Parts: sequence; structure tokens; C-alpha cells
Amino acid sequence: MIKVLIVDDHKMVIDGFRLLLGHKDGIEVIGHALDAKEAFELLPQLQPDVLLLDINMPGMNGIEACKKMVKEYPDLKIIAITMHKESSLIKMMLGNGAKGYVLKNAGQDELVHAIETVYQGKMYLDAASNEIILTTMGSHKKKHSPEGLFPKLSRREKEVLELILEEHTTQEIADKLFISFGTVETHRRNMLIKTGTRNTAGLVKVVLEYELHK
Repeated sequence: MIKVLIVDDHKMVIDGFRLLLGHKDGIEVIGHALDAKEAFELLPQLQPDVLLLDINMPGMNGIEACKKMVKEYPDLKIIAITMHKESSLIKMMLGNGAKGYVLKNAGQDELVHAIETVYQGKMYLDAASNEIILTTMGSHKKKHSPEGLFPKLSRREKEVLELILEEHTTQEIADKLFISFGTVETHRRNMLIKTGTRNTAGLVKVVLEYELHK
């Protein structure tokens, strides 16, 4: 029996995965966590074989959590479950020890196949992620070109970024852009994930080095 733990900050997603996996022979969903902190509390108790890990979560994101989990639990098989299709995120997750990468719109058969594959010690990329990686490998970019290294920032993310670079506080950014405090934090968190950085200082460093704000 393959014991599976689901880590995602959306209860609806968790319920969906439980429904997909609930009646599959050989697979048992033994629990779920709504963020990385809760997951770390459950890991020693539940001792899952496979962990389905969202990337975009509040607090510690999936990229950072994956690296720490693999270090503390080397036998744990982690599959990134996300809507992000950027090559940089796929490479970061795999580089941090994930054994699989599957988009959230995957069907039941693919999700089961992914779990069974990584449980056997093999790597698994869904068709879309595999194509992205192969395409990236076939079109090498020069080292300091941002294209291909990082996902593109949205127009709103760039607006928030410009104000961060001008040293405005979150509340000041919210007031200037007529959006909520929480929306600003969401944009900031998404940019941290896209650039693989841990905090605002790291984000600023990467942005200036690769001129992502232009």
C-alpha cells in the first residue's frame, strides 16, 4: 500500500485529490496539510511514502519546503502538483529533490501513474512538463539572459516590483495601486516563487541582476 500525504493550501484541491485516489487499489491517502509548517508536523507521525506538494503556498513555498523535506526525509518521494508550467520552476523543484512534476489538471490515470512511478524510485514528468524541459534544452540561452531562466512577470507584478524597488511599504503599494494589502503580498509571493528567492532582498538582487523589471 502506497501511503500518500497531500499538501496544498486549497481545501477544494485536497478534496479533489482524495476523490481521485480514494478508490484506487494500492494507494491510501493518509492525511493532508494546508501549508508546509503543518506538513512538517505530520511527516514524523504519518510517515508517507509519497507526498503531493503544491508550489504556491503561504509561508514556506513548495520549492523551499521540498529541499528541506528531502534533506530530513531522504526516502520520501515528492511530486510537485501545480498549475505553473514554467521551465525554471520545474528545474528548481527537481533540483531540490522532487521526483515528479504534474499539473493540477491531470486526470486520475496520470496522477496514479505518477505516484506509482516515483514510489518505484523513478522520475515522472507529465507530458506538458516534459515537453517544456525538452524545448528549453533545445534552445540554450546566454547565461545572463532572463528569457528562459525565469517565468515572465505579469504587468501587475512589474508594477508592484517597481514600487518595491522604490522602497515603498506593502500598505503604500496597496494605496498607490488601489488594491488590497493581501493582493500585494500575493504578488510578492508569486514573484518570490518565480525567481526562486526566499525574501524581498533576494528578489531585488535577482531582479536587478537580470533586469526583470524592464
